[in-house]
Amino acid sequence: MEAATETAVRLNLRTQGIQILKIKAKPRDILENLPVFKGKVKDKDIIIFTRQFSTLIDAGLPIVQGLEILSSQEENKTFKKILLQVKKDVESGSTFADALKKHPKIFSNLYVNLVAAGEMGGVLDTILARLAAYYEKAAKLRSKVKGALTYPTVVLVIAIAVVIVLLVFVIPVFQKMFADFGGTLPGLTQAVVNLSGFMRKYVIYVLLGLGAVVLAFRGYYKTENGKTNIDRLVLKLPVFGPLLRKVAVANFTRTLGTMITSGVPILDGLDIVARTIGNKIVQMAILDTRKSISEGKSISEPLGRSGVFPPMVVQMVSVGESTGALDAMLTKIADFYDEEVDVAVEALTKLIEPFMMIFLGGQWVPCSRPCTSRSSRWPVQSDNSSIPSMITDLQSRSPNGDSISGFR
Repeated sequence: MEAATETAVRLNLRTQGIQILKIKAKPRDILENLPVFKGKVKDKDIIIFTRQFSTLIDAGLPIVQGLEILSSQEENKTFKKILLQVKKDVESGSTFADALKKHPKIFSNLYVNLVAAGEMGGVLDTILARLAAYYEKAAKLRSKVKGALTYPTVVLVIAIAVVIVLLVFVIPVFQKMFADFGGTLPGLTQAVVNLSGFMRKYVIYVLLGLGAVVLAFRGYYKTENGKTNIDRLVLKLPVFGPLLRKVAVANFTRTLGTMITSGVPILDGLDIVARTIGNKIVQMAILDTRKSISEGKSISEPLGRSGVFPPMVVQMVSVGESTGALDAMLTKIADFYDEEVDVAVEALTKLIEPFMMIFLGGQWVPCSRPCTSRSSRWPVQSDNSSIPSMITDLQSRSPNGDSISGFR
């Protein structure tokens, strides 16, 4: 039985008519508090909890009882502890939103603000249903983007590993074979052989250098200027830039539309969206829009001036703002760009596959050219006395061992 204190356990057992002989606390696992061994709360856990909690609230159950039911059946131990703590805080007099606010790593500002709006308006079940739908679509969108970026990343890492293995282990074998053949290697093959020698001699330093570059890049990205410059560059990339821009537009419109529909003021909504959008350039554009709205201007004007949002998005937002249906228009834009992301991800995958195949297949070309060269297999000697030995060698290579009549 789970309870906060031993006294609570005794009271619970006595109310059930169970005679108590001995109560012993379960020993704590010394590893459960280490970050490595803590279970991670996934988006799926939050979506299921939100959907089920919405159903329980809609059925008329109190918040505390709903949290008790859901925490008792939660399989994720980390999330279960958080739900029990939320339940305890609510029992102590805190609002549900304030209890959630104590766990910012699990429940975002968007989640907490929408729950607060639902509690104030008496429509918590409706707000939770919208949150569940929002998180489901957001998780689906993230999964698409991760799938599109994971494939080329994995292939590129494998390609780099294959190149290193070829240069360090395979090319030396071919180098010895080329030396036995004699003659001069083609320029491209000689360059690969030289690179192999360099890699065998300095492979540790090369790996350390790559690690240093990665660490330096991460350190630079954590700075304000670094994040701004890199995020601006990412949006300008030939293939990935348009995809990430569409993802940003979908996230912005879906999040802001959900918050406006739920009764959150637009200035608060823009502030929350800016902190969760993920791209510094888009964040600056949203904050500039928020500032303009606070000065009495429309939302569409600063969006168009930012250059981040496509003209179609700006025009649709302007129409929604003028007709008083901004939340519905934002939702339609989000649905449209979700489909656009699907098309872009499919096109990106089809575009990358042939380039990756050519890149991986081309790794063997410098090695295979000398091996198939006739001059490399049988180097021609200028001395005429070597001709009988060449005839004997050719006869021995003949499949049936017949004499070759072309030589007299």
